[in-house]
Amino acid sequence: MRLDSVRHLYERRGPFVSVYLDTTRITEEEASAVELRWRRIDEELAARGASPEVRAAVGELVKEPTPTAPGRAVFAEGTSVVLTEPLAASPRREIARWSPLPHVVPMLAQRGETVPHLAVLADHAGADVIVSCGGPKRELSVEAADWPIQKTGQGGWSQTRYERDAEETWRLNAVAVAEVMDKEAHSIGAEVIVLAGEPQTRRMIMDALGKDAASRVVVAERGSRAPGAADGPFHAEVNHAIEVWQRKRHTALLDAYHAGPYATGLAETARVLRDGRVATLLLRDDPSSDATLWIGPEGTQLAAEPGELTDLGVDLPVEERADAALARAAAMTDAELWFVPELDSPDGVGAVLRY
Repeated sequence: MRLDSVRHLYERRGPFVSVYLDTTRITEEEASAVELRWRRIDEELAARGASPEVRAAVGELVKEPTPTAPGRAVFAEGTSVVLTEPLAASPRREIARWSPLPHVVPMLAQRGETVPHLAVLADHAGADVIVSCGGPKRELSVEAADWPIQKTGQGGWSQTRYERDAEETWRLNAVAVAEVMDKEAHSIGAEVIVLAGEPQTRRMIMDALGKDAASRVVVAERGSRAPGAADGPFHAEVNHAIEVWQRKRHTALLDAYHAGPYATGLAETARVLRDGRVATLLLRDDPSSDATLWIGPEGTQLAAEPGELTDLGVDLPVEERADAALARAAAMTDAELWFVPELDSPDGVGAVLRY
């Protein structure tokens, strides 16, 4: 995954409050439980030195009584919340941290890899195109030409002419859909395009698609533009296509890691991140890890030993969670981050290098 969504955090000086809270509020009793959980976390933050102002900003958000997601991650600095994200499930652990860097890795791990993709339902008249890239989905409707073709015209109606005109309108609609798909796939860097709907229309669209977009298409047999027909089975096919792509991506990353150039272990990975050589940071997701690194104020200042940073001119290196330091360096050097359970590394950390 790319780390664009958290990069702005590192433009701030810190320290940061990082909170992961179960915010389930289905019943009145559960709403009261949220307040109790927040009170416990607030007390822990106070004991760690977080200011009343920054704690109040987080508390105001998490105690909001309206229905919300089952979990929430919140990051605050100074006197305000600077990033918050609803979690699709309760956090694996409730967390309260007051630290130099935001603790974003649990959120990224629970979010999972964001796979930019299109889901397309097409028929003779056009298509519905759903664009997904990590944020809210966008839904586009493509209706390029009139449908159905009228069966009357000057000089009388001809079945042959009607069929010819209908097929041409059908083809133009398919071309228009393909143009939208090409544009949207390019704009979000789509990795997967799931195409469902009328079989002949699918073939016409494939004929009109650009080569890059066509190479990413997975044809789904279930799903149509009829009301309600996009639910259930089509969504299942979209999810399956994404899962297949993720498995292939994991395999490709491990192959690249083993082929090299690569780095393995905390110390070596910190060094190559510092040099801006990492294309993809690989982590074995371990919520219980308490490994640390030493950091400086700049995004790429991280090392296994404080002396490495003092040699580079950092006056006062600070010890910080290793995953937080790695995530900052990856974000600031435009490296991707992937969680790979099969990663063979002594620290559960490695990297595929640019050179």
